[in-house]
Amino acid sequence: MSLEQIIVLALIQGITEYLPISSSGHLILVPALTGWPDQGVLTDMVTNLGTLFATMIFFWRDVVAMFWGLVDIVKRRSTYSSNLVINVIIGTIPILIAGLLLKVTHMDHLIRSPMLVAINSIVFGVLLYGADAYGLLRRTVRDLTWKTALIIGVSQMFSLSPGTSRSGVTMTAGRALGFVRPEAARFSFLLSIPANAAASILVIGDALKSGESISGPVMLTGVLTFFVGLGTITMLMRLIRSYSFLPFVVYRVALGGIILGMIYSGVTFGTVN
Repeated sequence: MSLEQIIVLALIQGITEYLPISSSGHLILVPALTGWPDQGVLTDMVTNLGTLFATMIFFWRDVVAMFWGLVDIVKRRSTYSSNLVINVIIGTIPILIAGLLLKVTHMDHLIRSPMLVAINSIVFGVLLYGADAYGLLRRTVRDLTWKTALIIGVSQMFSLSPGTSRSGVTMTAGRALGFVRPEAARFSFLLSIPANAAASILVIGDALKSGESISGPVMLTGVLTFFVGLGTITMLMRLIRSYSFLPFVVYRVALGGIILGMIYSGVTFGTVN
C-alpha cells in the first residue's frame, strides 16, 4: 500500500468507527473514487484493532471496572461493576449469534451491496433523528437493566448489514430508551469491545495460519487508526454533551443519496466491507 492509501484508510476507519455515519458506506466510495484495489480483510482487522485499543484507552475506567466486575461475579457479589459486565455480555450475545448464523449459512456475502448501503444509510439515519428528537433524557449507564441491554444488543445485530453503522444503531436504541446522549454513546462503545476483540483475534489468527503476514504498511495503518480514533472519540463525546445527532443524520441522508446517484450513473464500486 502507498502512504496515501494508508493515511486515507486510517482516517476512514478511525473516524467512521465512532461517528454514527457508517464505515462501510465510506469504504465502498474509496475504490470507486481512487481506483485502488481492495486492501484485504487482514488490513481491515488490524485497523479494527487500532480503534479497539483507542476505545479501551478512552474508557479505561470502565474497562478496569469491568475487570473487577468479573472478580465480583466469581465471588458472587452484586456490584455496579458486576452489573456492568453482565449487561455488556447480554448486549453482545445477539450479534455473536447473528454473525455466526450469517457465516454458517454464507448469507454474509449476499447482503453486501452498494444499494443496501445507501438505503441503510438513509433509513437508519432517519431512525436516529426520531429517537434523538423524541427520546427522553433521563437514563445513564447505571440505570441499565438486562432488558435494556438486550434491546440495545438486538439493535446491534442490524449493524451486520452494511450502511447501518454499529455505533449509530446502538445509539439510536439507547436514545429511544431514554438514555442521555453521552451515556448512550458510552454503552455503545463498551459493547464494541468484546465483539471487535473476538472478530479481530479470529480473523487475524486465521490469516496468519494461512501464511499471510502483517507487513509494515499494515501495522502503520493500525497505529495511525489508533490515534485518529482516539481523537475522534474524544471530540464526539464532547460534542454530544451540548448538541444533538442532527448533523450526523443530515450527513447520512446525503451520503445515501450520493451513493444512489453514483449507482444510477453507472459507477463501479469495490468490495463492501
